[in-house]
Amino acid sequence: MASLSARGIYKRYPGGVTAVSDFTMNIKDKEFIVFVGPSGCGKSTTLRMIAGLEEISEGELFIGDRLVNDVAPKDRDIAMVFQNYALYPHMTVFDNMAFGLKLRKVPKDQIKKLVEEAAQILDIAHLLDRKPKALSGGQRQRVALGRAIVRDPQVFLLDEPLSNLDAKLRAQMRTELSKLHKKLGTTFIYVTHDQTEAMTMGDRIVVMKDGYIQQIDSPINLYDSPCNKFVAGFIGSPQMNFIQANDSGDANRAQVSCKLIMQDGKYAVEFGAEAGRGGSGRKFYVELPASRADNDALKYYIDKEIIMGIRPENIHDEEMYLSAAKTGIIEANVEVTEMLGAETYLYIDCEGIPLTARVSPRCTARPGDTIKLAIDPNKIHLFDKDDEHALFS
Repeated sequence: MASLSARGIYKRYPGGVTAVSDFTMNIKDKEFIVFVGPSGCGKSTTLRMIAGLEEISEGELFIGDRLVNDVAPKDRDIAMVFQNYALYPHMTVFDNMAFGLKLRKVPKDQIKKLVEEAAQILDIAHLLDRKPKALSGGQRQRVALGRAIVRDPQVFLLDEPLSNLDAKLRAQMRTELSKLHKKLGTTFIYVTHDQTEAMTMGDRIVVMKDGYIQQIDSPINLYDSPCNKFVAGFIGSPQMNFIQANDSGDANRAQVSCKLIMQDGKYAVEFGAEAGRGGSGRKFYVELPASRADNDALKYYIDKEIIMGIRPENIHDEEMYLSAAKTGIIEANVEVTEMLGAETYLYIDCEGIPLTARVSPRCTARPGDTIKLAIDPNKIHLFDKDDEHALFS
């Protein structure tokens, strides 16, 4: 098994295109790391550089204590599982899993033992005589994993391996992969654009955007303490609500304001629609609790425009929250409701500000209703309006 260290890695293509910039991180032995981000952020390119399938333009990559920049992929002691499985259609499951071992001239009896052990782990022992076309998507994915397992590599690289599966099977395979990681005790590096996969599987998550690392942290820290607006909006489903000053330019749509103020000696966020163009001029206030207000950096933002973030589950419609709230109560028009059994999503409009609230399935609000909701002041996030960094973490 092995740790992995990336030091200032860049990937530049001809024509001046830089796909990955200054990628630096240390991955511990047996850690499950997830690279996540939108399409084109550089996550798969980074994985391919680790695998040796893409040349590193600048920087150093160590697997264990060995510098591997110029080491061929087959000599890096890694195994990669691809999005499309990359199985040989004319070979049986057994032969697909054994192929790499045969190339290494491993004895036949050893190959048989390793393939059967991996098949038992993945619950595909009964499929060893079949060919890929006779398998379901989930079974093909297990075969691709089995082919990697038999090699007993130092590092597993997985490039969006579940993206071709249906939603139910994806959820099942997430659990199976987490179990497999614990059973094998090997370093896993997993690439996905699905933040649910990242949150449920990773020991640590690397959030990427435009080739740069935005934040590396545990799932819970990314969720509770995002370093900027991009991370806050990318992690979480439905995504975080953002309230910020803007002028839509639409003569029929109100101009929205959002700024930090001092109110009775305490920090508060004031937001709402300016009077005119459909706006009532009404303002709402969320007072910052002491735990959030103990921050000298906030002084700079008094009476300045900021961005406030609040997750859908932290906007409440229950009477117990409304009666206890001193600030943060808003009035909004319900535009759409989605009833999902265990919860209900309300898509609402508050003075021209679109918001999503995740509330109890007992909620009786319907489209066209005007309702009161309470924003939890302990759960708000504030961001700089210009560079969008978090004002507190």
